[in-house]
Amino acid sequence: MTEGMTAERDTGAAATARRLLEIANLKVHFRTDDGWVRAVDGVSLGVDRGETLGVVGESGCGKTVTAMTVLKLIAMPPGKIVDGTIHWQGRDIVPLTPAEMRSIRSKEIGIVFQEPMTSLNPVYTVGEQIAETLRLHEGLGKRAAMDRAAEMLKLVHIPNPSRRVNDYPHQFSGGMRQRVMIAMALSCSPKLLIADEPTTALDVTIQAQILEIMVEMKERLGMAVMLITHAMGVVAETAQRVVVMYAGKVAEEAPVGELFANPRHPYTQGLIRSIPRIDTAATHKVRLEAIPGSVPSLLDPPKGCRFAARCRFVMPECLDAQPPLREVSPGHKVACIL
Repeated sequence: MTEGMTAERDTGAAATARRLLEIANLKVHFRTDDGWVRAVDGVSLGVDRGETLGVVGESGCGKTVTAMTVLKLIAMPPGKIVDGTIHWQGRDIVPLTPAEMRSIRSKEIGIVFQEPMTSLNPVYTVGEQIAETLRLHEGLGKRAAMDRAAEMLKLVHIPNPSRRVNDYPHQFSGGMRQRVMIAMALSCSPKLLIADEPTTALDVTIQAQILEIMVEMKERLGMAVMLITHAMGVVAETAQRVVVMYAGKVAEEAPVGELFANPRHPYTQGLIRSIPRIDTAATHKVRLEAIPGSVPSLLDPPKGCRFAARCRFVMPECLDAQPPLREVSPGHKVACIL
């Protein structure tokens, strides 16, 4: 075996060792009265150990369905994993039974949902809900689990944690409830945290606090984060790598600095141009740009590029076939014929 082949094999092995989650050609469809909705239609992405991956795009682009499918939290039926693999630490979890998935949820992969009030049970105290996860996955007794729940509330900066552990969800503000959700998701020290638009319903000041807590806990626990959002500013602040999704597909993927400095896909360019610029607002009055139109129906998606109807660079070739996702520079992939 040549030295070049040996080096290539070692590089591949190192990349495999770094990768926690590998999604390949994932297709998730939902049956409706009007037909099959192709919510996720051939998505491939990965999350490395210790990194934050930002997944961005408009509502209806398939971000949340991709994340929920990783933990198999979508309702099946009407949902169905039509094709693809989801490798978690080298093991394909698509064929796993619900009982097998329960050993992975919370213990190995935690999740923070967009709206905490719909995720917390109103008839149990927040301490009881965190303790339930600890008793199930860590085997702690009732008292030890409650003590650990109070410790987790302290870690996410909730005042008087030993008292507030006995409070109910309605006794917390929206920002505090989101902190409780983060405490619950991280109580078993998972290797990966999936954060599904965790700051959407919060005001700007609380958003910053929640993101700061997530970064702090990531560094403390050495975990990876898959951050799903439609806010490009949040991604620029917290992520190392970005995946841009559009209409159930990946439009672009790149390191965060490269994506903002040199966006290749017209959709990514439109998202970045829609971000308010406070650094130039005082000297340059620039009207924010909007991307015309809306995401196409995934009941009957267009034959060619799904962004073609909204793209200012559209050409006849764009309407004939979907452009493949290809690497245009190291670590930078784009699905566009330009």
